[in-house]
Order: sequence, then structure tokens, then C-alpha cells
Amino acid sequence: MSQTRKKTSSEGETKPQTSSVNKFLRGSKAESRKENNDLKTTDSQPSNWIQKTAPSETGEALEMIPELEELNLSWNSKVGGNLPLILQKFQKGSKIQMLKLVDCTLTSEDGTFLGQLLPMLQSLEVLDLSINRDIGGSLNSIAQGLKSTSNLKVLKLHSCGLSQKSVKILDAAFRYLAELRKLDLSCNKDLGGGFEDSSAQLVMLKHLQVLDLHQCSLTADDVMSLTFALLAWKGAWKQESPSSMLGRWLVCAQVIPLLSNLQELDLSANKKMGNSSENLLSRLRFLPALKSLVINNCALESETFTALAETSVHLSALEVFNLSWNKCVGGNLKLLLETLKLSMSLRVLRLSSCSLVTEDVVLLASVIQMGHLAKLRKLDLSYNDSICDAGWTMFCQNVRFLKELIELDISLRPSNFRDCGQWFRHLLCAVIKLPQITEIGMKRWILPASQEEELECFDQDKKRSIHFDHGGFQ
Repeated sequence: MSQTRKKTSSEGETKPQTSSVNKFLRGSKAESRKENNDLKTTDSQPSNWIQKTAPSETGEALEMIPELEELNLSWNSKVGGNLPLILQKFQKGSKIQMLKLVDCTLTSEDGTFLGQLLPMLQSLEVLDLSINRDIGGSLNSIAQGLKSTSNLKVLKLHSCGLSQKSVKILDAAFRYLAELRKLDLSCNKDLGGGFEDSSAQLVMLKHLQVLDLHQCSLTADDVMSLTFALLAWKGAWKQESPSSMLGRWLVCAQVIPLLSNLQELDLSANKKMGNSSENLLSRLRFLPALKSLVINNCALESETFTALAETSVHLSALEVFNLSWNKCVGGNLKLLLETLKLSMSLRVLRLSSCSLVTEDVVLLASVIQMGHLAKLRKLDLSYNDSICDAGWTMFCQNVRFLKELIELDISLRPSNFRDCGQWFRHLLCAVIKLPQITEIGMKRWILPASQEEELECFDQDKKRSIHFDHGGFQ
């Protein structure tokens, strides 16, 4: 993926200018691949082009591309402290549409400069400042600059050292970002509590499609405020005890969805919301466009899971459903029975480490046998060690009906090793009838010599590229 892009009428006109700055703006292949990865995984090494280039020379190189539309300087640590020198040539009326500065060790001073620069970038649509933990101190300047970027569609501030006060600062800028489609505030652990009195302007983001708040230490009052931000009630209100947002309002009227275009919601790894998200989860049914719901590792309790199960029946567009690491699912998968039957669009189902029991897997197998979940492409049942061999046998006998399945994970926990039972033969028979499957996770399942031979024969006879990731042979 090129780090720069320039619109021209012919390919020949582009090459001289592009090649003249190529030594400054070329990234490694690893970096290019990283651009397409989820920002939740950020362990790649930075490229080294700017380490070997004077910041002033880089600024001169950028000046040679006056119609630059995309600039990605991500994973270059020496950008930090030098951003004014690098971007000093940007003038008002710049055509830049995408600016990515992920993991660039930006300083608070860089953030202040960026805030002053943003009003010059009237065409900016994508701004990614993720993994720059020191820019939280200059958020006032950045937010002030954001008020001038009315065309902005993507704003990513993942792991930027944001605090409770940061929510109020950003809240004031949201009213100017009416075109925003994606907002990522994830992995800011000090953000918790900031939404309690500051989410009013979030409702101004009428076109918002993606909201990512995973690992933000959300509190019970945060969740209640977000409930009101996502959905409004038309009609009477009655004020209750002011001691807590949870008891502040009594809803007496019709629900009106405010963020009706929301397609992806990630609230995962917010454990404090586990016993207080019933209102929020029960009202997600009024978001008809929701395609991805990720609430793994939220310490959901039985009441909240029940509310979620009742809501999920109404999410007909749902494609991704991640409930992993919520122990309350175990023994209660039957609450999702109607959802699993009606989910015609579901592509990804993750139930890892949910304390599933044999009855849960048997129920899932019966749903699959009836022809439901036909569009499923990824199924994660890993880290559910309480399922007996009979349960796995029932599941493996019916997994063959998932014709579009690509990935299946039934791995055990790192602390547990078990011998594969007779169900492994049923799994091999099922795989023959799954034309698209490429990956089967079986970590910590030990294959005896006889089953090892079966797997080797399978690989030779079928001549298919299927990776069985198992614990080894015994």
C-alpha cells in the first residue's frame, strides 16, 4: 500500500513526483500490512525511514506533492517532537483527506501544533492519532481544531491517555462533526466516569456507524448516560433520586433511536458495566442497522444476559456477535435459542471461555442440524473445558451443515490437556463436507498415535489446505 496518493489524469504525470519523495515516504512491507489490521493489536515494529531522515527534509519532500491526499507516518518514533517541522508546509486549502500518525511518540507540543493545523485541512476525512499516550494533555487544542473539520468521517484516539475530562472536551467538538462515521476512543482506561455528565453531544453524530469504547473502564453511570445518548424517550419524564444516574429518571414513554445508523458497537473489556447494563442492552433492539455487537469480557450477570438475549432476537442484521469471557452464558445458552434460529445474517459467533456445559453444545448442534446459522463463517468455542466427549461428538456430527464455515476453534485452556475422544473421527468426516474451511483450532487436545495416522491420511488423500492447530501427538 502506498503511503501517498495523488489524483492525476495520467499515470505518467504521477511517477516523477512520487519517485522524488519515495525515499522519505516508503514504509516496510510489515508496516503496510499493519495498516489493515485492527488497532487492538499494536505490537509491530516501527519502520525506520524517518529515523534516517532529517525532519526538515521530510517537510520539503511533502511540499513537492501539493495535491497530496493521503499521508501515513505511523510507527515512526522520531515523528514525536518533530511534527511541526514535518508538517510545517501544509497550507490552508490543503487537499489532504487522510492523516495517520499511529504510535509516533507524539508529544503534548505536537498535539498543540496539530490542533492549530487542523483548521487548514478542510478536506480531512480520516484522522488517526492512536497509541500516542502523551497527547491527552493537549486535547483542548486538538478538539478546538476538530471544530473546523466538518468533513471528518473517521476519528481514532485509541490508547491516547484520555481522562474523564477528555470526554467533556470532545463532547464540545462533536456538534461540529455531523459527518462522522467512526469514533474510536478505546483503550483509554482513565476515561471511566467521564460519560456520566458528558455525552449530550454524542447524539449529534447522526451518521455514526461505528462506536468503539472497549477497555475504557466504563462505570454504571457511564452506561446509563450512553443509554440516553443512543436512545431518547419521547414523552413524560419523572425525576427520581439525584444520588445516582441509575435512579435519576423514570422512563414513561416511547423510545426514539438517536444513532439509528449505528452498525458496530464495541463495549468489551468493561467489567464494571456487567451488573448495570440491563437498560442499555435491552434497548439495543431499537438500533435496526446494528451488524456487530462485541461485549466480551464484560462480567455480565444473569439479569443483563437475559436482557441481551431478549434484545438480540430483534437484531436481524447482526453479523458479528461476541460474548466471550462472560461466564453467565454457561448453562444458559438456551436463552439465545430464538436468536440463533432467526439469525439469517450471522457470520461470526464467539463464545470463548463462557463456561459452556455439555447441554449448551448439544443445543447448538441441534440448531445447526435444523439448518440455522447457515451463513456462519467463524465459530469460537475455545476454553470451554467442561464439555464432555459426548457433547463434542454431537457437535462434530452436525458441524458439517455449516457449509460456509472457514474457522473453527475448540481449543482448551493453557492449563488443561486432554486426549481427543472418538469425536475426532466425526470431525474429520465433517471437514470433508466443508468446502471453505481452512483453520481448526485444537490447542491442548492431544492426538494418540492412531488419530495421528488418520490425520496424516486425511491430509494426503484430500489434498486440501486445512491447518489443524493441535497440542501435539502422544
